[in-house]
Amino acid sequence: MKFDGSSVVITGAGSGIGAALARKAAKMGAKVCVSDLDGDKAQVVADEIGGMAVQCDVREEAQIQALIVQATKVLGSVNIFVSNAGLGRGDPDHAASQSNEDWALNWQVHVMSHVYAARALLPVMIERKSGYLVNVASAAGLLNQIGDAAYSATKHAAVSFAESLAITHSADGVGVSVVCPQYVATPLLGLSDADAQNNLLTADDVANAIADGVEAGRFLILSHPQVQDYAIHRAKDHDRWLSGMQMLRAKAVETFGGVDVGDFYKLV
Repeated sequence: MKFDGSSVVITGAGSGIGAALARKAAKMGAKVCVSDLDGDKAQVVADEIGGMAVQCDVREEAQIQALIVQATKVLGSVNIFVSNAGLGRGDPDHAASQSNEDWALNWQVHVMSHVYAARALLPVMIERKSGYLVNVASAAGLLNQIGDAAYSATKHAAVSFAESLAITHSADGVGVSVVCPQYVATPLLGLSDADAQNNLLTADDVANAIADGVEAGRFLILSHPQVQDYAIHRAKDHDRWLSGMQMLRAKAVETFGGVDVGDFYKLV
């Protein structure tokens, strides 16, 4: 699917990867709808790229439906929908210590938002035999994020749902990609482009990988290619992989005095 001339909707696009992809898509000739929970941030990005902005809480199916209706009225039928909104809270203590509310929030944002978008768009895409769904997950969806069980579990579910979409609807002409970045210098980690180094990429780096992957029709988009090697090691010997992750956790505790998701990029 080419971005040039396409109508593109991106959630969570007021900052980070979503904002970078909105800028990239616009440069490639797309008509872009910038959506975010923070409507003001969405408007700033939209103004910058000549797009439109829509405030949207992706936890609410009706709001995603309204987003698609508004984008369609202004930009035409949605060709590419990028379900990018995400969050990370971290485990307060043990692996089951996040509250029910935080677990539900992770599930709503990382899984159900993808379901709501697909549910709204698939009938039209199937009818016209064209369309593209991009679900932004995480390397944690292929591996694990130490110190955030809810994030890891729901990102695994996001990858699985993307697989179901691809398996079921390839014959309908619907393209699907799942994006699994590792550590990125974004507000999610409290970092900026200036902090990028080694395996800590910028949001622009990931946006470039997404654009290339979608235009090439790749299902699994890895901005950090080494994640594929890690996933292979995990599949070959799960016990050995778990031992390595346990040692990495112990190293984090020894180095930083605890487990903070924002510190792990310094060790990987």
